Amino acid sequence: MKIPADSRVLFIGDSITDCGRDRDNGSDLGHGYPLFVAGLYTAAHPNANVEFINRGRSGDRARDLRDRWAEDCVKVEPDVVSIMIGINDTWRRYDEGEITSLQDYERDYREILCQTRDIVGAQLVLIEPFLLPVRSAQHEWRADLDPRIAAVRRLALEFGTALVTADGAMASAAAASSAEIWCADGVHPTPAGHALLARQWLAVIDAA
Repeated sequence: MKIPADSRVLFIGDSITDCGRDRDNGSDLGHGYPLFVAGLYTAAHPNANVEFINRGRSGDRARDLRDRWAEDCVKVEPDVVSIMIGINDTWRRYDEGEITSLQDYERDYREILCQTRDIVGAQLVLIEPFLLPVRSAQHEWRADLDPRIAAVRRLALEFGTALVTADGAMASAAAASSAEIWCADGVHPTPAGHALLARQWLAVIDAA
């Protein structure tokens, strides 16, 4: 997958993508992996004139992404759309007892992919949700999250998108060190975790 020159790359998802971005500044990328990707890519391709945009929003689930897709994706007219969503669909089950079924998750995710393909015509990059349990209770979350990861992989195959296997990459990194180095709370990446995500994203783009 090649990012065209003079193009627009949109990152969208939940708090992992949001990462403290200034909502009043449309060009602010936050301080997470979108910023790292933009910096590394631009350093390697300084004359490509690629614009990077962040529309991550803390707390979002797949249904929230679907509801704001027209405003935060279609209206932006991106050439490449990078999506990471799903950990909050799992998290809300365990902290608030609010369940998002796998069927609803996959339906909402498919809807935004169809809109992106049919209306925007953008290339797609899917980043699977991930979890690095640092508390014993978080091990239970795998029962809910793993089927969502499998759904993202199915959708990537169905729609022919690039896929960043973030859960596997995080697990591999944690096995060689410790989970806390990459995600202090098991969900939100540390700076090292964001750097790892950025490296994985760029590697997938180069490979595709």
